[in-house]
Amino acid sequence: MAILQSIVLLTLANGTPVIAKRIFGRRFSRPLDGGITFRDQRPLFGPSKTIRGVLASIVITTAGAPLVGLEPDIGALVAATAMAGDLFSSFVKRRLNFPPSSQALGLDQVPESLFPLLACHDALSLMALDIALAVGIFFVGEIFLSRLLYKVHLRDEPY
Repeated sequence: MAILQSIVLLTLANGTPVIAKRIFGRRFSRPLDGGITFRDQRPLFGPSKTIRGVLASIVITTAGAPLVGLEPDIGALVAATAMAGDLFSSFVKRRLNFPPSSQALGLDQVPESLFPLLACHDALSLMALDIALAVGIFFVGEIFLSRLLYKVHLRDEPY
């Protein structure tokens, strides 16, 4: 049950920024990094990582946690650490000179699922095998769901 709850929260946390972008368009789309660059003169995270996305993820995932039988604070923890994982991925991709919103298979899925699962492993009584299984399920599911969201015009890219 904890793996299923985790997958639902991971999906909410990581999917909400995509939906928020479609709902709000360019409104409230201020880049989280404020447009600053790192010492390599590349953006810290890039323009697609917005304050709107992070806040929407935290609010929606916190509100969604009780719907799957978990406390709101678990939802907030999952969202915050999923967004930290997503920012980590973006930071690494900028250092590797990947353009914003480009795909890096594995780097785009693992940190945004692994960070939250590690952060709430005690609260959800997740064992190492549970975490590995949930990351795997999220990895495959995110690729499938991303393509589906692209087909229904909710995502700009099919990944």
